[in-house]
Amino acid sequence: MAQETVYAIASGKGGVGKTTTTVNLGTALAQAGERVAIVDADLGMANLAGFVSLSPGSATLHDVLAGDATIEEATYRLAENIVGVPSGNELADYAETQPDGLGDVVDALRDRADYVLLDVGAGVSHETVLPLGLADAVVLVATPEPAAIQDVRRTMELVERVDGSIAGLLVTRTHPTGDVDPETIGEKLGLSVLGSIPEDRAVRASVYAGTPLVVHAPESDAATAYREFAARLTGVELDDRVLDEPAASGEDAAAHDDVSSAITDAESDG
Repeated sequence: MAQETVYAIASGKGGVGKTTTTVNLGTALAQAGERVAIVDADLGMANLAGFVSLSPGSATLHDVLAGDATIEEATYRLAENIVGVPSGNELADYAETQPDGLGDVVDALRDRADYVLLDVGAGVSHETVLPLGLADAVVLVATPEPAAIQDVRRTMELVERVDGSIAGLLVTRTHPTGDVDPETIGEKLGLSVLGSIPEDRAVRASVYAGTPLVVHAPESDAATAYREFAARLTGVELDDRVLDEPAASGEDAAAHDDVSSAITDAESDG
């Protein structure tokens, strides 16, 4: 198949680090010069904006899926080479969405970015299963806890039902002793292990700061592990450049004139 460029970051269980993974994977790739779009595909419990200090303007993914806004209007510049498409927080807006329109959103972003990352909600519903089939491949995220591992099994079944493809497993919040080894978890699930992210206080600090970990604490153990994971998943050669701090508001985050202009294009720099 063609090179994988659209990844769904998924798990059946909440709290395992899907959004943290999406944000830091995207930021690491952007630091390497790749054009990245991250999409909050968790339509019911959106939280991507808080992880990157983004206060969306008038338009969100909810508006796009309700037919009230264009994808350009709901796309915000986060930093050099990376944009975000947040979902809204209002239940009334969520009720108006048509999740099937997510396929058109993915197609539009695929044409303008090198990588599109879908932060998928937990649980089993139409809007959480849909992205699993839209992505080129699914990254499954789990902690070493038995419940999280069991939920990965269920998510694997869902990916199979929508004829999706699994890229592999990322194990988060690991400890040097006392946990089941990530490779052992992968063997039990029949999945290749793309990486393991150690428990690190810097992760929580970066979330509170609203700044991706690979920018907030680039030398931390977890940030190093996220860069290694990004390189293994995509084959992109990463460097140590640090991105600008994410913008603090929807107005500053990037004009949403055009997705292509929000995502820095190498040709426009020449």
